[in-house]
Amino acid sequence: GRITEYNFNMLSEKYQNEQKELETKIRQLHEMMEAAVQTAADAEKWIALMKQYVNPVELTAELLNTLIEKVTVHEAVKGEDGSREQEVEIYYRFIGKID
Repeated sequence: GRITEYNFNMLSEKYQNEQKELETKIRQLHEMMEAAVQTAADAEKWIALMKQYVNPVELTAELLNTLIEKVTVHEAVKGEDGSREQEVEIYYRFIGKID
């Protein structure tokens, strides 16, 4: 037997929607995989960098420039008791900010 044109169109539409969903899912998985590969590569770079500076004796400008990407200093906030607090964020090379 043959299927009706209505059923064919319905099945065809369902198939096309499924294909679009699968293409989207494949694209998302590729992006996630690329992000994971980049994270692994950054971790390897960080490990190699840290091996050079395992037991630093002195904190030098060269060491700071090698390990730290940027430092963000936020505006100071004065507490009720007169104390002053200021948030400082340190972003390390290849791994970013550590909380």
